[in-house]
Amino acid sequence: MALSIPTTGLFPSMLLQMTGIGEESGSLDDMLGKAADHYKAAVDNALDSFSSLMEPLIMSILGVLIRRLMIAMYLPIFMLGSVF
Repeated sequence: MALSIPTTGLFPSMLLQMTGIGEESGSLDDMLGKAADHYKAAVDNALDSFSSLMEPLIMSILGVLIRRLMIAMYLPIFMLGSVF
């Protein structure tokens, strides 16, 4: 493996090891495909966790917005009763 890739510090050690093994065995494309599948699954899991954490927050914000809209619509009607 080229020395420039590990010295950057941008790639995880597992990816560097998989790349090295793929180069030595002559199946670099298969090894990079396995690495891509692993990282894709990790990103999918992280996004699922994040979206499940964000759902209650979004529902709360929508509830507050709808409540304010309802008050803005019905408050003038209720105020008409106090004018006369």
